Amino acid sequence: MPTRTKFVFLMHPYEQKRVKANTGRLTHLCLRDSELHVGLSFDEHAAVQALINDPQNFPVLLYPGRDSRDLSKNELPVADLAGRRLVVFLLDATWRLVRPMLRTSLSLQKLPRIMFSNAAPSRYVIKRQPEPGCLSTLEATHELLVALDRTGLDVYAQPEQLLDLFQRMQEFQLRRTAENVLRGGDRRRGLRVQAESPASSIPLGPKRRRIFPAPVIEA
Repeated sequence: MPTRTKFVFLMHPYEQKRVKANTGRLTHLCLRDSELHVGLSFDEHAAVQALINDPQNFPVLLYPGRDSRDLSKNELPVADLAGRRLVVFLLDATWRLVRPMLRTSLSLQKLPRIMFSNAAPSRYVIKRQPEPGCLSTLEATHELLVALDRTGLDVYAQPEQLLDLFQRMQEFQLRRTAENVLRGGDRRRGLRVQAESPASSIPLGPKRRRIFPAPVIEA
């Protein structure tokens, strides 16, 4: 998906391990102009610092708060960019892990902060959000693009694309989970039959496989 805005996903190492439930990597793969970097602190990260210090860029951090510019209220007008490219950094981690990431990255702390408001409730059905208003990285990116489109900062021509993919991902995982439960039942039944009759040769269910391959992370 092409965008005017450059999206930079800064992923906590814990999220990198959660291949099945990580929407940050999925969102990165959907956006043509995006990068994904893994780490705990990014003050010494060459690629991140190059984006922050490039005078052609207007770098911001998506982070809600009292000092954040609300894009839903047009608090970041196009004129403020003065022809520069908008670069949005997103911290991909749980709230418990996001705060330490920000504390250890002084360069991220200094960035102007943006947010959006009046977002739709989370559509995450395979993972419970810690509190109302929390969104997955994919949903947050979708809501951000909606706000950017409304203010003229970007063009979000297919707003259903990310959410449709998100829904399909969850349906796939739910289907695989149900299949694994059934296979587990077959294994237990097979073991019981083998115990009762040594001549029985009921095959065991196949091993569980990863839903997604190992992530390809840009340096």
